[in-house]
Amino acid sequence: MTIVATGTSASATAPTDKGVGPLLRSWRERRRVSQLELALRADSSARHISFIETGRSRPSEEMVLRLAEHLDVPVRERNALLLAAGYAPHYPETPLDSPALDALRQGMERLIQCYEPYPAFVVDSVYNVVAANRGMMMFLEGVAESLLEPPLNAMRLTLHPEGLAPRIRNLPEWRGHLLAQMEREIALHRSEPLRALYEEVAAYPVPEPDHDREPAEPVPYFALPMQIEHEGRTLSFISSISTFNTPMDVTVAELAIETLLPADPATVKYLQSLMP
Repeated sequence: MTIVATGTSASATAPTDKGVGPLLRSWRERRRVSQLELALRADSSARHISFIETGRSRPSEEMVLRLAEHLDVPVRERNALLLAAGYAPHYPETPLDSPALDALRQGMERLIQCYEPYPAFVVDSVYNVVAANRGMMMFLEGVAESLLEPPLNAMRLTLHPEGLAPRIRNLPEWRGHLLAQMEREIALHRSEPLRALYEEVAAYPVPEPDHDREPAEPVPYFALPMQIEHEGRTLSFISSISTFNTPMDVTVAELAIETLLPADPATVKYLQSLMP
């Protein structure tokens, strides 16, 4: 079973009142790269980089893209840089339900279906779930109806007190991991919608621990698991996230496939017993 949800994943690229120079300088400082180092990477000169940043020189479209590449600027923000420099956006933003992305969408759905009975799902840049397999859907039993209205949001589902949070045995550790992950992405992408989501989920009350329940098993040394209750059992999963290399479309660049790998033999045995 899959879910395909549509919606705005992030604010659309729009012209900025800042020139391209200050924007490039902001990205360079964010990446902690000197003008000389950037010039060497981009086969330019520190003098030319300085002139671009101060507005004394207008970079070519090719130079904007080259500098953005070496500064690891997200695809959406590369379009913003081009607009600030007076050029048209270079990367399209194709709706996920467009026929042009049929092959990609079908490929992702096959991938997560082949991962069954283990959970797998696809999210966009603000963690809206655009596809999920049956392994993931089984965890949604008992979740508040308001959280299941489209678009489903993975962070809300996980951290809301009426979502999965009360069933996560090691919630303080897992919550800390998810919030730190969002903080890193906000620093990288400078996304206001993602920041708004972070502030929302960080403010959720944390359910009081059940002192009558036995403590969770010790965390495996190799990675932090999510330990979650399901029908009286405690299941343990290690999370893995995959993105697309060299994306040429904003939508594709902002998709991520998350898979939950069983962290112990008991979880493997239980999940395999649920599905043929």
